Amino acid sequence: MSVLVYTESDKGTFKKNAFEAASYAYKVAQDMGETVTAVTINAGQDDALGTYGVSKVLKITSGDLDTFNAKAYANALAQAAEAEGAKVIILSSSADTKFLAPILTAKLKAGYVPNVVAAPISTSPFVVKRTAFSNKGFAHTEVSAEIKVIGVSNNAYGVHENNGSATVEDFSPSLADGDFATKSVEVDKVVGKATIADADIVVSGGRGLKGPENWGMIEELAEVLGAATACSKPVSDLGWRPHGEHVGQTGKPVASNLYIAIGISGAIQHLAGVSASKTKVVINNDPEAPFFKAADYGIVGDAFEVVPELIEKLKQFKAQNT
Repeated sequence: MSVLVYTESDKGTFKKNAFEAASYAYKVAQDMGETVTAVTINAGQDDALGTYGVSKVLKITSGDLDTFNAKAYANALAQAAEAEGAKVIILSSSADTKFLAPILTAKLKAGYVPNVVAAPISTSPFVVKRTAFSNKGFAHTEVSAEIKVIGVSNNAYGVHENNGSATVEDFSPSLADGDFATKSVEVDKVVGKATIADADIVVSGGRGLKGPENWGMIEELAEVLGAATACSKPVSDLGWRPHGEHVGQTGKPVASNLYIAIGISGAIQHLAGVSASKTKVVINNDPEAPFFKAADYGIVGDAFEVVPELIEKLKQFKAQNT
């Protein structure tokens, strides 16, 4: 038996959360005295996963799976788990895996725990720590089901190299037409140097920016920091930014190391979606903005004055320390 981990990729390149999920799987496998088997779908450089504790890679190559399909992907993972006799399956907490996780759990008749933020407290019984109440608290959850599906929150466990090596085997799941009954007709992706899911730093703007013509300073600050750009729901609803950048409870969840909110008042849905970020910085000219209550650091001021000065100071700092 082995601990199975699904390592996500995008256009053949592994995402950061793939390495985090593999690192987490390796820790679980160590505690259970087992090895780690990874499943990849249309990915390249599969053997690189050995660096993060993976012993074996089941490589799936299929043109039918070029575009994410929750049912088909879940069926493929279920077949891999059955082939390996895996009792623990590790997933990341991306938008895609949150769609496939319930389907995979049902197929395997497993127990599913999402939003896990730490290595298991115990593997016998199997107890994990996860966020609860829209990230306002934590729960210690025991999974009594024979098969366990664990969703690891992004940037919670971290990426850890283990200097191992992995063997790669081709794996061909049996997929039927019914697995593709639902198809994606369009994928709206954020275009930029860093994606929200993989970024350690996210710079986000709200209606306080007054219009899409002012987004240049958000992008410039993000470029200086090597960050991803994001926005609040009203901004995407107004068409100022693509919906792929909308973060919050009704958009993409953010669990970055640093989240900078500029001109965002802090509606409860937005706060719930970004509260897992480790450090939150708020820039707003309204001292009563709800976001300040959730912020680690706050600046009360005009974003059009504060942000350009912040960019200049960061550029000076980088010039002096490179």
